[in-house]
Amino acid sequence: MSATGAATGAERIAAAFAGHGKRAALMPYLMGGHPSKEESLAAGEAAVAAGADLIELGVPFSDPLADGPVIHAAGTAALEAGITPGDVLEICAALAPRVPVVLMVYANVVLADGPEAFAARAAAAGAAGLIVPDLPQDEADEVRAACDTAGLALVALVAPSSTPERVAAIGANARGFVYAVSLAGTTGERAELPPELSGLVERVRAATDLPVAVGFGISTAEQAATVGALADGVIVGSRVVRAAGEGGAAAVGAVIGELAEALRRG
Repeated sequence: MSATGAATGAERIAAAFAGHGKRAALMPYLMGGHPSKEESLAAGEAAVAAGADLIELGVPFSDPLADGPVIHAAGTAALEAGITPGDVLEICAALAPRVPVVLMVYANVVLADGPEAFAARAAAAGAAGLIVPDLPQDEADEVRAACDTAGLALVALVAPSSTPERVAAIGANARGFVYAVSLAGTTGERAELPPELSGLVERVRAATDLPVAVGFGISTAEQAATVGALADGVIVGSRVVRAAGEGGAAAVGAVIGELAEALRRG
């Protein structure tokens, strides 16, 4: 608990991973402000109603190195519509009372405000944590300290190419959960899961006591169930963002409902 008695972001994340009642926690990714600010919030609300346990909420950025074409296009459209980090924080504030919201934000956005100022703004909006995909482990100390001070979890990422030494270092410094990136490259829907995924999850588990969630390339209920048998959390991005663009909140709710049911059956 924080000094004020309120649960920290890490504690809220831990509770979500412990209390979901499914094979694994379900964490959809939504691009903040896509297709519009109002529709983005409605999509988040639909996701929660359909079974999402946490929300990863993207802050649109002009050079999103980790994003595949669907999420990149959604972010570009949001920026062209005038969506700002402040707008995304307002969406976060509306969703945060219902589920932990983890902001996916690129380092330049955090550094533009300064880590302490950005972390304070995110915490004030109810965020539980940050994912900063282009922030290397050995350059993360300042941002991690700012997040710790604000009660946010700075979620670390492990890639298939991460060396045993780097996995150990990431595990030692992780907050909230560890994001295991299932494949090299950018986000996007894939026909098959990589065969080495189970080994990656095992390596991460050996380095941390925190939950391990897998993202990148998961799009179908069958894939979600397979990942749910290996990991503590399943992150689905491009499929959900595509649904938001094609059919709004109703389509997002249908996709999340299908994924959640697959994880319950497991």
